[in-house]
Amino acid sequence: MSSKDTIIKIDDSRNGRESQKTEINILCLNLTPYSQLTQFLCCCIFVFICYLAYGFYLELIFSDPEVKPVSLYITLVQFIITMALSYVESLIRNPIKRKVPLKIYALLAALTLGTMSLSNLALSYLNYPTQLIFKSCKLIPVMIGSIIILGKRYGFLDYVAAVVMCIGLTMFTLADSMTSPNFDIVGVIVISLALLCDAIIGNVQEKAMKQFQASNNEVVFYSYAIGCVYLVVITGSTGILTKGYVYCSEVGSPLTMYVNIFLLSLSGYLGLQAVLTLVRISGATVAVTVTTMRKALSIIISFVLFSKPFVFQYVWSGMLVALAIYLNHYSKRNPGYVPGIVLACLHYTQSFYQSEYRYLRMKSKIYSDTV
Repeated sequence: MSSKDTIIKIDDSRNGRESQKTEINILCLNLTPYSQLTQFLCCCIFVFICYLAYGFYLELIFSDPEVKPVSLYITLVQFIITMALSYVESLIRNPIKRKVPLKIYALLAALTLGTMSLSNLALSYLNYPTQLIFKSCKLIPVMIGSIIILGKRYGFLDYVAAVVMCIGLTMFTLADSMTSPNFDIVGVIVISLALLCDAIIGNVQEKAMKQFQASNNEVVFYSYAIGCVYLVVITGSTGILTKGYVYCSEVGSPLTMYVNIFLLSLSGYLGLQAVLTLVRISGATVAVTVTTMRKALSIIISFVLFSKPFVFQYVWSGMLVALAIYLNHYSKRNPGYVPGIVLACLHYTQSFYQSEYRYLRMKSKIYSDTV
């Protein structure tokens, strides 16, 4: 659910930290009177329950091969529910006041639509664990997008993390291609396009929110509202709107289908709020550790609840991806850090080439004097 993940932007200023100390909540649940440990445990419980539920309903809905032609219709319903939840939150907290120009929201809505619809569609071609591993590897396109769009520079560990992540991702994909009868290379292309949208949307959101001081809820509401307009036009003009309605009416119980989509949207939205609060009270590194553990548990539950072949290569490749995520966030806490052994190797290499250069110059001088 990376479109929502990328919306999370935390104010690290002194005033922001003071306001977070005075009010810690997850939607209507006020955690301020409780200790920091209690707040942390509550957030962890919310993260695990909500995102485990989200993964379950996502695989339950989109793993059916027959949903492939109408996946955009289900994404439309998901957009409408998320927009409604965002509006309800604004009624509970503060009214939404638009600060970002509509043309920027039009771009954000298109990118949000791209990342969510492509991520959902990818489940028709790939196992959920593989899709989740790919979504965990958005560091790679985000780094590329940040360098191109924002002109950012990254440290040594960031590039090491990207390389390790590529290796883990390749190993996981190869394991899936060897064991899954439903594996399709089209799924890899689709999820890669979703990650590309992720890379762009994260950087555009960061730039817009810093420039216009927009709230999280404002960005969520307008991105999904305009995305709904796009989806209505696309599904209406292509006939997917009618086909999707017929599909949801005929597959099992229509009420069950729409309840599943509602629970999918609700669990994802509540999980977003839990992660946001967790970052505020414990920091980004702790939050990433918790969400990484959640993703690992989601993969385990997926293998247990939805029958699929398993090989131990899944474990090794998943551990490599987790290591890359840790290296990336360690680099954020220690920018410019380079391991001592790497510095020693660089120093040795530099000294070696300098000595070789001096030796060659001396030899050349002796030769010229002899001649």
